[in-house]
Amino acid sequence: MNSIMVIVPYKYEGMWVFDDPAVGLQREPFIAGMDTLIHQATAGIAGAAGGFRAIFSASPFPGARFTLEWRRGESGGNWYYSPEFRQEGWLCPALFKYFETAPSRIYVRVEARE
Repeated sequence: MNSIMVIVPYKYEGMWVFDDPAVGLQREPFIAGMDTLIHQATAGIAGAAGGFRAIFSASPFPGARFTLEWRRGESGGNWYYSPEFRQEGWLCPALFKYFETAPSRIYVRVEARE
């Protein structure tokens, strides 16, 4: 399993989604507050709705700008809190395509695609 992962979220039918053929996901949506966190995190990225890079890891890495802190499990997924935005968001069970267990923290960098 990789230590640092990359996905490319984009807007589809008004929702933030992402594809990752390597793990069998297509148009996997971000919901329950995570969509709002993405909207806030990408506010400074021109054209983010067309796709941006989200780089994430359970370990700190250079350039990570946001942290998601685990709060609790629910409905097979997990609630995380963003201290930067003072808000919670839910990550669905697709989280386990990237991590064996829900990490206590997820470090994130978002950036424009080149």
